[in-house]
Amino acid sequence: MIAVRKSEERGHANHGWLDSRFTFSFAEYYDPEHMGFRALRVINDDHIAAGQGFPTHPHQDMEILTYVLEGAVAHKDSTGTAAVVRPGEVQRMSAGTGVRHSEYNANKDKELHLLQIWIVPERRGQPPSYEQKALPPEALDGKLCRVADREGKGAVTIHQDVAVFATRLKKGQAVEHALGKARHAWVHVARGALKLNGQLLKGGDGAAVSDEARLQLEGEDAAEALVFDLA
Repeated sequence: MIAVRKSEERGHANHGWLDSRFTFSFAEYYDPEHMGFRALRVINDDHIAAGQGFPTHPHQDMEILTYVLEGAVAHKDSTGTAAVVRPGEVQRMSAGTGVRHSEYNANKDKELHLLQIWIVPERRGQPPSYEQKALPPEALDGKLCRVADREGKGAVTIHQDVAVFATRLKKGQAVEHALGKARHAWVHVARGALKLNGQLLKGGDGAAVSDEARLQLEGEDAAEALVFDLA
C-alpha cells in the first residue's frame, strides 16, 4: 500500500527570510492526520535567505538530520562543534539530554535550500553528539546511498531502528530497495520527478509505504530523493 502526501498539501509558513514546507505537523502548523510516520517525525523543506538563519535555540531527545540541496549551512552548538554543511554531505545531531545550536545561511549572496529531518530516538536521555560526513557522488548518482542507520554502516549513526538512503536519478534510471518483513518506508522527493512502483511523484511529494516487499524508484525527470526504511 502506498499513500501519497502531495507537495501542495503540506503545511506552509513564510517569514520573509524563511520559507518552509512541513510534511508533518510542526510549530504553528498542526494536522492530527499528519503527526509523523513511524519514528519519522519531521521533514521540513526550508529556503533560507542569504545571511539569515536560526539563532541559538534548544533541542532535546531527537535525532536531527540536515541534508543540504543548495548553498551551505553554518552550524554551531553547545558541544563545541562549529561546521559548514554543503550539498553532498549529511549532518546528524543527537540532541539527547539537551543541546543548543544555531544554523545560518553561510552565504551572503544566495539562498540556502535544505531538508531538516527529525527522528524520534529509541531511548531518551542519551548524551548529545554530532556527526558529519561526505557522500561520494559515485555512491549517490544512479544508486541508493546509505545516509544513516543505527548500526553505523552508513554515513552517520542514528539512535533508532531506521535506515536512510539518498539517490540522484537521471531520466530513465532506476534503483530498487527490498523492504524486510514488517518494515515500512517513507519516500520523499526532494526535487525533480520519479515513479515509485509506477506511481508518479513530483518534487516535495512524499509517500508512506506499508505491506510492499520492494520499492522501485525510476527517474521521470532528473530527481533527488530520500528513502526512509522504518520499523
